[in-house]
Amino acid sequence: MKTNRKMFGLMATLCAVGLALPPRAAAQVSEADFNALKATVQALSDQVHSLQQTNVLEQQTHEQDVEQLQQLREKLAETQQIATNTEQKIVEAAQTQPIPREPIDEATVNHNFMMMGDAEFQYDKVAGQHGTFYQADFAPIFLYRSGDNILFEAGFDTTLQNNAPNSPGYTTTFNMSFAQMDYVMNDYMTLAVGDLLLPLGTYSQRGAGWLNQVPDDPLAVDALIPGSGVGAELEGAVPVGNDGAFANYAVYGVNGPSSADGFGNVSSLDLGGNVGSRSDGVTANLHSDPSGGARLGVFLPLPFKPRYDLELGISGQSGEWDDAGTHLWSAGVLDAALHLGPDFEAKGEYIMTRFGSDDVGQVTQQGWYAQASYKLAGLNLNLPVINNLELVGRYDSVIDGLGTVTERYTAGYIYFITNTLLFEGDYESVHSVGPAALPPNQVILQLSLGF
Repeated sequence: MKTNRKMFGLMATLCAVGLALPPRAAAQVSEADFNALKATVQALSDQVHSLQQTNVLEQQTHEQDVEQLQQLREKLAETQQIATNTEQKIVEAAQTQPIPREPIDEATVNHNFMMMGDAEFQYDKVAGQHGTFYQADFAPIFLYRSGDNILFEAGFDTTLQNNAPNSPGYTTTFNMSFAQMDYVMNDYMTLAVGDLLLPLGTYSQRGAGWLNQVPDDPLAVDALIPGSGVGAELEGAVPVGNDGAFANYAVYGVNGPSSADGFGNVSSLDLGGNVGSRSDGVTANLHSDPSGGARLGVFLPLPFKPRYDLELGISGQSGEWDDAGTHLWSAGVLDAALHLGPDFEAKGEYIMTRFGSDDVGQVTQQGWYAQASYKLAGLNLNLPVINNLELVGRYDSVIDGLGTVTERYTAGYIYFITNTLLFEGDYESVHSVGPAALPPNQVILQLSLGF
């Protein structure tokens, strides 16, 4: 259309030139003017011819474009039909045939399996005894993740001990400290089954190995409550408000403490031996009813500065312990932890237990510990040795209800060689009276590796 308009314009120009010439001018036109007019007409003719050719080329290009567009539409229709047929075949195949189980890729298995843990090597000097080097513990923890919500974890403790007197050599002790399978039901609840780390306080679950700032456990934790139990547990946390506070909980049932010899005497109480399989091969609880327990805690961010927080918790457990089912064993624990920035931590627990017995009657035991630590890096002195030191102090006590009272004061340090390699040392002053009194003091040097 553009080319046709140009041609009509040229024709109109020629007509206008012809009409502009008067009839009698023909006789007066010179040869030069005639030749100039002839050249002009010839140029206009050539331009018309060129425009005609351009119009033909544009028409051909347009036809080619239309043809290519039609071909693309046909190919698109064919591709859509193939995709529809393929999708329909996949759906039909899925409905008629089960999806074959593919072998697990080795890289995936390695990614989902981890080994962590710690190892401790000590030098101990107990009052009244010779100082000694001591392989305190090698405690690997195996973690396996099977999918998004199925987890398995197991921890072991390996120690060395001399054989009995007059017997050469040594014995390697390899014990399973816990093994549990976790099923994450939703964001707020997890089901755990197996040999569980019991939430009686927080020390048993959070103070293992090199994570604890003092090489040995608090007296009351070791003497008064079980560290683990075989059973099932529901645990989780629920946010409270919008400032980062939350409540954490645990409810569990386990076999519970039992009698080591079948009797109900005080010396028969065994806090950790009732695992469901008796020494004669029979699978049974050692008493008729299991124990039940729970913990409720609250975590509160403090409004002063970041990483200032307070956690408070209360927990307890109760159930039969003797084979006859006539005596209960019960425990209650209060725990607290305070953080004032990344450098200061204070924590403690109060524990009370009560159980009946055939020979002594009702026995009430109690104990507590309070511990504080401070990283000298918080002083901002920029001194290499000082920046790597953490000072630790602890007071702990236990009253066993049978005539022995023990108090212990501990002062020590942690030197961080790296983030996971620690050199620890402490001095323990012990004041103990009664039939089961402890030695008066002890020095411990420990090299700890977490991995």
